[in-house]
Amino acid sequence: MPIVLAVANQKGGVGKTTTAINVATSLADLGRRVLLIDLDPQANLTSGLGIPRRSVTTGVYDVVVLGRPIEAARMPTLVERLTLVPSSIALAGSEIELVSLPRREHRLADALRGLDPRDDYVIIDCPPSLGLLTVNGVVAAQRLLVPIQCEFFALEGLGLLLHTISLLRRELNPDLGIAGIVMTQFDGRLALAHEVVDEVARRFPDQILRPLIPRNVRLSEAPSHGLPASRYDASCRGATAYAALAAALDARLRSGIAAAEPVESSV
Repeated sequence: MPIVLAVANQKGGVGKTTTAINVATSLADLGRRVLLIDLDPQANLTSGLGIPRRSVTTGVYDVVVLGRPIEAARMPTLVERLTLVPSSIALAGSEIELVSLPRREHRLADALRGLDPRDDYVIIDCPPSLGLLTVNGVVAAQRLLVPIQCEFFALEGLGLLLHTISLLRRELNPDLGIAGIVMTQFDGRLALAHEVVDEVARRFPDQILRPLIPRNVRLSEAPSHGLPASRYDASCRGATAYAALAAALDARLRSGIAAAEPVESSV
């Protein structure tokens, strides 16, 4: 069965979608079969892979709300071995619809039981919120991949996220762990960026992943062209950093390092 990762942080603007796209692409380039699930109504992951959100006829809404098989919503991408369950405008009202549905927190988890067993990874891009869509993503996941921007409010947001993880483990997903923390938008010229990384590494030495993801213009430009960074400019610093991070994550997960209990913190 595949390893299911949710890319989650309730704070917006930390690089969740960029991380999901580029880690998934890099894992596929390593020869892994990867399914990306766009669980965000904004559908930035879908458009970031070159698929216009208004062109989606069957997507994650059909799976989570209407109960259709997940394989019916899977579509190919331009990256070999990487497939997608897209988002669309239909997902915008799904939080309200989910409230009255049976097993509302487990809709995605139930759907994943119908996956192709040849898949190596499922990566779920969660919205920047703590609504029912994010809860579905986290409940379906075995591990979380947590992007944190190298800026002042990073630790405050991480502390809130870890508190949320503790609650979700207690109530809905007792086996949930953390695959790793991804430090994004790192600018080595700024003392603050180094201070944030040092503090995260001090508090969570076994969770922070390397390399750090640099602030990189080409990395920011790639989604507007509907391409992962490695297909837009394979030599840019952002693309090479995500490739190295994905290789380290793959080795970490397959060796069982990330199977430990999740971080508990009073940050």
